[in-house]
Amino acid sequence: MPLGNIRTFRVAAADLNGQMRGKRLPRSAYDKLSEGSVRMPLSVLNVDIWGADIKDSPLVFDTGDADGVMMPTARGPVPMPWLDTPSALVPMEMYHDTGFPYLGDPRHALRAVLERYAEMGWTVQAGIEMEFYLVDDSGAALHPPENPQSGRPLQGNAILSLRQLDAFDGFLSAVYDACEDMDIPAQSTISEAGLGQFEIDLDHREALRAADDAWLFKALIKGMARKFDMAGTFMAKPLLDEAGSGMHVHFSVLDRQGKNIFDNGGPEGTAFLHNAVAGCLAALPASTLVFAPHGPSYDRFVEDSHAPTGACWAYDNRTAALRIPGGHPAARRIEHRVAGGDNNPYLALAAILGAALSGIEDNLIAPPPIAGNAYELDLPRLKADWATAIDTFEDDELIARIFPETLIKNYVLTKRQEMARLAGMPAEQHWKTYLETV
Repeated sequence: MPLGNIRTFRVAAADLNGQMRGKRLPRSAYDKLSEGSVRMPLSVLNVDIWGADIKDSPLVFDTGDADGVMMPTARGPVPMPWLDTPSALVPMEMYHDTGFPYLGDPRHALRAVLERYAEMGWTVQAGIEMEFYLVDDSGAALHPPENPQSGRPLQGNAILSLRQLDAFDGFLSAVYDACEDMDIPAQSTISEAGLGQFEIDLDHREALRAADDAWLFKALIKGMARKFDMAGTFMAKPLLDEAGSGMHVHFSVLDRQGKNIFDNGGPEGTAFLHNAVAGCLAALPASTLVFAPHGPSYDRFVEDSHAPTGACWAYDNRTAALRIPGGHPAARRIEHRVAGGDNNPYLALAAILGAALSGIEDNLIAPPPIAGNAYELDLPRLKADWATAIDTFEDDELIARIFPETLIKNYVLTKRQEMARLAGMPAEQHWKTYLETV
C-alpha cells in the first residue's frame, strides 16, 4: 500500500512471544528504511511477556545491550484499520551491523528452515486455521460477550451456528474488510465450540508469508474487537469451562515443477508424507514449549476437549495430533493440530516444518495411523507442564537441528523468567497478563 497522506507509521518485528516491538516514525523516515536507518537493541526481541529485560541475559550484560539494524520485509507497509487515525505498519526483521541476520529473531528462524527446503528444490505451502474468543473483560473475570443483537450474554454453545455468525456480523464484516485491505487471505469463518469462540481460515500461501499473515491477523482481531467494545484473545483457554483455542497448520511441499511431493495419486500419500509425519511425531515432546509457550497454555491439554494430548497421526481423524485430510490427492497435506492459539506463528511453523524435514532427511518410519478415539489410546504424551517443557526444549538434539543456539538459549531464559514471576501471581489474575499479549 502507498503511504499516501499518512503522517506517521509504525515499524515492528516479532519478539519471541510474537509481540510487536518497534517504533512510530514520521512519514519522512519511510524512504530511508531500506538503508538500515532504524536501530533497536537486539535484546528487545528477547524480553518477557511483560516487556521486561531478561535477568542475566548475555545480550544485555555481555554485549552492553548492543543495537541491531531493523530492515523491512518484502511485505511492505500494511494498513491498521482498527485505529481511528489512518496508519500503516511496516513489518521488519533484525540484523547485525555486518548484515548477518540476528539469530534470535523468530522470523529468521523460520526463514532458515525454509532455506533448507529450498536447497532440495522444494517450497512449502501453508494454510492456517486461527481460533480465537471474543470476551467481556470489564469485570474481575472473563465472561462471554453480549449478543450484539439481543444485548444479553451468550447462552449455550453454538458450534457451526449461522445464527451466531449473523449475530456478530458487524464485527466479522469489519474483519473481512480489514483482511482484504491488509492482503490477509481470510477464507471461511465458523462459530466454534466455545461461547464466543470463532475460527477463521487463512488460505494456503508460501509458508513465510503464511506466518506473516497469522502474526498480522492476531493484531487485527485484538484491535478490531476493541472497536466493537469487546476483547479479542488467542489465549489457549480463556474460559476454563469452554473449549480451548488452537492454531492448526496445514502444509504441503511442492517440487520445482510445482508437484506436491505428498501426492501419490491415492489417499495414503507418498513415502515423503510418511517420513514427514514421523519427524513431526518425533519432535512433539521437545517442541511442546513452542506449541504451549505460557503457563495457562497447559489448561488446554484436556482429554476429549478438541486438543491433542498424545503423539499420533491418522487419516481424517480430528482426535489425532496430526491429521491427513481427505479430498483430492493433488491437495494431499498434513494438518498439525497441536499448537495453541497463543503461540508465536514463526516459531510454530519453524518447529513443524523443521521436524517434517528432519523426518524426510533421516528417512524416519511413521508408526501405523490410529483408528478411533486417540484419547482412549496409550500414546507417547506431550509434556504435561511448563517446567518440563522448558527443560526438554533446552537439551533436545532435534530442537538443536531446527533452531539456532542463540534462539534456544534466549527462549529458555525468557520462559524461566516468566514462570518464576507468574508463580507469584494468583491464578485467577493470570488472564490479565495474557488477554491481549498473546
